[in-house]
Amino acid sequence: MEFVWILFAFACGLLAKIIQLPPSIGYLLAGFVLHFLGYNADGFILELADLGITLMLFTIGLKLNIKDLIKREVWFASLSHTSLWMIAGIVIFKFFAILAIPYISGLDIATSALVVFALSFSSTVCVVKLMEDHGEMRTRHGKLAVGILVMQDIVAVAFLVIATGKIPSIWALSLLLFIPFKSLVYKMIETVGHGELIPLTGFFVAFGAYELFNFVGMKGDLGALLAGMYLAGHYKASEITKSLLAFKDLFLIGFFLSIGFTALPTWEMLGIALVITLMLPIKFGLFFMLFVGLNLRARTAFLSALALSNFSEFGLIVATLSQKLGWLSKEWLVILALTVSISFVITNIIYNMSHEFFARHKEKLNRYQKPSRLKEDQFDQPCDAPVVIIGMGRVGMGAYNAIAQQIPGKVWGLDTDQQKIEWLNENKVQAFTGDAEDADFWENIDVSKLELALLAIPSVKDIRNITIQLKIANFQGKIAAIARYDDEREELEALGIDKVFNFYNEAGVGFAEESIQLYNQAIQ
Repeated sequence: MEFVWILFAFACGLLAKIIQLPPSIGYLLAGFVLHFLGYNADGFILELADLGITLMLFTIGLKLNIKDLIKREVWFASLSHTSLWMIAGIVIFKFFAILAIPYISGLDIATSALVVFALSFSSTVCVVKLMEDHGEMRTRHGKLAVGILVMQDIVAVAFLVIATGKIPSIWALSLLLFIPFKSLVYKMIETVGHGELIPLTGFFVAFGAYELFNFVGMKGDLGALLAGMYLAGHYKASEITKSLLAFKDLFLIGFFLSIGFTALPTWEMLGIALVITLMLPIKFGLFFMLFVGLNLRARTAFLSALALSNFSEFGLIVATLSQKLGWLSKEWLVILALTVSISFVITNIIYNMSHEFFARHKEKLNRYQKPSRLKEDQFDQPCDAPVVIIGMGRVGMGAYNAIAQQIPGKVWGLDTDQQKIEWLNENKVQAFTGDAEDADFWENIDVSKLELALLAIPSVKDIRNITIQLKIANFQGKIAAIARYDDEREELEALGIDKVFNFYNEAGVGFAEESIQLYNQAIQ
């Protein structure tokens, strides 16, 4: 990998961050600029991109529950959206052809359908990165969006099998033999411990599954996804995910760079890509109406639909394969690369304003919401305890245990992860499922019964959004939060939070106080 690639990736990523865009948008720009300057992607960049996608799918699997995929709002919405999008897309492309728009006017029905199909998928890379950056992977809308993406991946695998004529070998059935040995695999992971073997274990399982699936004639990335789901029930799944986070983000830089290296665009191609991008509101509208039609709340439907309103890197895979088979011209590969890149930028910009937009237009959007709600979306006032801890991770649980010992029965926890809440309830922890960033949630809560809210979550953006919702709900109690850095602490204090604990400093102070007590006991 040439140093100039690192230089441009860093410079463009930093520029994107300065103007409050995700660094991934900068990496896309770096790829196009390098291509314009005459550089081409070598095998290392492409290998890096493949590694990033494989690790990303594996970490998605680690956070998935098979129960989430068989829900009607996931499988039915996904398949229905693909069908409706195909019909709408072909009609729109024929309309574009009537207008004699270059490149599109020369497409027949079959080729138009192929391009529209390539555009039917939402970007796994873009959506997952977006949800991770906003700390929303475990929220209702985050899990719904990821579930839709997994269903689309299944459709993608089916297409690749049909298009290439590559039928899995008879040995593919042997993969089922891993199911009875799940307990042994879990035991191996427990033996690994907590050191440097944790990320290596993740690499071993992810890429081992990739190679196994390739060996039996199946898509390797599907193997990585299923391997993650295979381990999702293990208590170390979260630890493995965190240990792979930096590797995954680093490798995905190769993916974003590789898009820019696809081909050198012309102004005409850019214009066509911008015209196709005008179809994004239709993609959003179809998702939104399907979701609310399936009794999802308007907020969940809005945020999920907005996150999914982009075009996928899989469109490039479809285009590349189609071009090799002679179904599509090389120019369309460039157009789709531009379209995917532009949709990434649009999604990242718009989603940053999504929560504020919904709060302002909640009444209008709620008109589309059906009166009946799914069981998961129903929430009642949990108890009269005056202290609520939002975020039941390690910090939140530590705070819960300390308060519960001093004032038993006066504290309850809140988290977006339903599986975690079920586990906590089984262990006699008074905790409930709910999204504290949701304005509707606080409308169902009598905040006059609350005197203290502890925000034990790592994302400053989430803390800010929750604080705003508490103020809108006329919360009169005290608010405490955690921060990792001094600049974050200052930002939260300026927002009006009563007490902000610097995570690292407070841990050191607590450690010192406990140690001094031991010292005093020793010298007495």
